[in-house]
Amino acid sequence: MKTTLSLLLAAAFSLSSMPAHAVKWDLSTMTCKQFLDSGEDNIAVVLTWMDGWYKGDEDNAIIDTEVFIDNAKKFGAYCGKNPTVSVVTAADEILGK
Repeated sequence: MKTTLSLLLAAAFSLSSMPAHAVKWDLSTMTCKQFLDSGEDNIAVVLTWMDGWYKGDEDNAIIDTEVFIDNAKKFGAYCGKNPTVSVVTAADEILGK
């Protein structure tokens, strides 16, 4: 579990080495296990996307790193305990949309 949380935290701040090829993900069908096994870069992208998606228009262009990291920890813990749940279902549960 600590490894998963550490991976999520490290990934959240390592967006600098993104792949050069285009990839499409259907997050409604991606399981938590697939997410956790997808690698640091992919985890960082998904966490960043979820942060913006669930904020909507209410927070403008503000990233609160304390909230972001707290949500990443919660998301990692939830996914670790529920590996067959979709990433979107997990996000709805954690971020409450």
